[in-house]
Amino acid sequence: MKSLIQAVVVAAALAAPVAVFAQANQPVTRAQVRAELIQLEKAGYNPAQGEDPNYPADIQAAEAKVAAEHAATGVGGVASGSSDAGRPVVSKGD
Repeated sequence: MKSLIQAVVVAAALAAPVAVFAQANQPVTRAQVRAELIQLEKAGYNPAQGEDPNYPADIQAAEAKVAAEHAATGVGGVASGSSDAGRPVVSKGD
C-alpha cells in the first residue's frame, strides 16, 4: 500500500509540469496580433520601413515601451506568446 501511494505521488509530480505547459500554448487570434501591432506602432515601431539596420533594437525598444505603459497602468498580464529568453535588456533611456 505504501509503494502504491509513493507511485501515485511520483506520477502526479511528473504530470504537473506537463499540464502547466499545455495551457501556455493557446493559439493567438488575428485580432490579438493586430492589436499588438497597433500598440507597437503607437510606441514608435514602423514595420513598413523595409530593410531596417536597427530592426532588433527598434522592435525591442517598442516592446519595452508598451510593457512599461502596461506596468504603469496595471493593464496587461501574460505576454502574448513571445519569449524574452536571451533578449538583451533595453533601458528606458535607449
